[in-house]
Amino acid sequence: MPKVYKYHIPPENSLIYKDFGRIDYCDSYHIVKSTDETIDNITTEVFRIPNWVDLLIRIRNSLVRLFGLKTGNEKNFTESINYSIGEKAGSYFAVIDRSENEIVMGQNDKHLNFRVSVMKKKCEQDCSIYLTTIVKFNNIWGRMYFLPVKPFHQIIVKSLLKRVPLSA
Repeated sequence: MPKVYKYHIPPENSLIYKDFGRIDYCDSYHIVKSTDETIDNITTEVFRIPNWVDLLIRIRNSLVRLFGLKTGNEKNFTESINYSIGEKAGSYFAVIDRSENEIVMGQNDKHLNFRVSVMKKKCEQDCSIYLTTIVKFNNIWGRMYFLPVKPFHQIIVKSLLKRVPLSA
């Protein structure tokens, strides 16, 4: 199993910053793998949400719906060979921006805005794969919401990143 590295800033030249503004929270996890998969295939595998994560998300949705937060649809996996802007990538998030080596997804809500990026950087024989999240709190309710979510978020993100396929 590859080692997962954690950073508190997005990788250099990431599209995740574009038109976002202030960042109140950031984490970026990184692994090195030998893969020749496209960023679209990597994103598909990363967001092929396991059942235990889907259960946590459904519990979260039930709770936050009471406070008027957007919950999205239940698990409805979307797979594409080339995710377009506006299209859902994986199970939950719409693509906001993309390049040949990065896909940025996210959502704006009244309590907080977030972006999630999957980025692939070629380095010698292997690739660095980054899974980055940035959050902007729009009010105290966003901060209060994220406080109990943060530890689960970190566990889930590391788990999802390990799903990146190896080259055959």
